[in-house]
Amino acid sequence: MPYIKVIDENNAEGKLKEVYNEIISSRGKLSNIMAIHSLLPDTMIKHMDLYKSIMFGKSNLSRELKEMIAVVVSKANNCDYCVNHHAEALNFYWKDDKKLQQFINDFRTIPIGDKLNILLRYAEMLTIDSANIDQSFIDEIKTFGWSDEDILLTNLIASYFNFVNRIALGLGVEFSEEEVKGYKY
Repeated sequence: MPYIKVIDENNAEGKLKEVYNEIISSRGKLSNIMAIHSLLPDTMIKHMDLYKSIMFGKSNLSRELKEMIAVVVSKANNCDYCVNHHAEALNFYWKDDKKLQQFINDFRTIPIGDKLNILLRYAEMLTIDSANIDQSFIDEIKTFGWSDEDILLTNLIASYFNFVNRIALGLGVEFSEEEVKGYKY
């Protein structure tokens, strides 16, 4: 049970009801991480706008890679809510439960190639040891063909999931098997 009051879909009125309907229309359903914002619907709108911009916007990073970043960051933060949600999204692309579980346990054990691995290492380092990121690490990322824009987007995705992980963990956002399924990818 969340640590704060949450207004559910059935009891939403006015602006909140409008925001819920918009999210359901665009994402297929309302997630608990959005519903936790129910007391401040304007923040929910901004949160969803940022999420859709970085996760669904056109870029050199595939949707699959973006979900991989989400899982790596959320695992590093021990955020089961986000690990489960984004593992479900990642498995939409992989359709391989065994590979997915191996990736969750340690992304380095999956043969995805050095080019993808370096971005995942960057996302993990941003989460657990950002003070030690320096120009030489960014330069190393660039040797794999990633642009400044790609690195910026990776940083934004990792930073976003650090933000969301703290919302989920700090406010007791829960999930169920049913709640993590059925979103539009």
